[in-house]
Amino acid sequence: MMRKSIIKPIFLAAVLATSTVGLSGCGYNNLQAQDEQVTASWSEVVNQYQRRSDLVPNLVKVVQQYAEQEQEVFTQVAEARSRAGGMTATPEVLNDPEAMERYVAAQEQMTGALSRLMAVSERYPELKSDGLFQDLQAQLEGTENRIAVARNRYIQEVQSYNTTVRQFPTNITAKVFGMDTKPNFSVANEEAISTAPTVDFGDDDAATTQ
Repeated sequence: MMRKSIIKPIFLAAVLATSTVGLSGCGYNNLQAQDEQVTASWSEVVNQYQRRSDLVPNLVKVVQQYAEQEQEVFTQVAEARSRAGGMTATPEVLNDPEAMERYVAAQEQMTGALSRLMAVSERYPELKSDGLFQDLQAQLEGTENRIAVARNRYIQEVQSYNTTVRQFPTNITAKVFGMDTKPNFSVANEEAISTAPTVDFGDDDAATTQ
């Protein structure tokens, strides 16, 4: 009886060890690690977009003090912020190309609306010299830079993960465990995204973010 009780744990340990080696050899562990990296990089993208969204109310408030008549621009910013805030940003988006496309489109609309809001300052010298406006402008510039860095990191992580999912023999493992390729940012010029944008609203020509 003692011999059987000893053999059983040893047998189970051997099976577990074999299974672990098998999963490692077929790329399962690597796929899981890369999947976690994608999720982490996505969280940073969402975090930076939220950081930008949090700046909007104060930006609008200070601009309104000098340019109350720019109601159309204020409305566009409010609508874009509402639309972006209503988009689902959970990790599930990473496995839904259509949801990902809607989320990215909403953020791009927010970028355009903010560019129009900041361009208003060109028509109001007092606004451009306002200390609070200058501080918020600097915060927006820094946030746009962080967004560019986070997006670029996400692009790289997804490219790496998708390559592993498609390559043999890990493509077999991915298929067995239901791990498919993930949607990525769709851009006409990835090189532009790889470089943090320049946001300079103090020049004669208002800059726009990419």
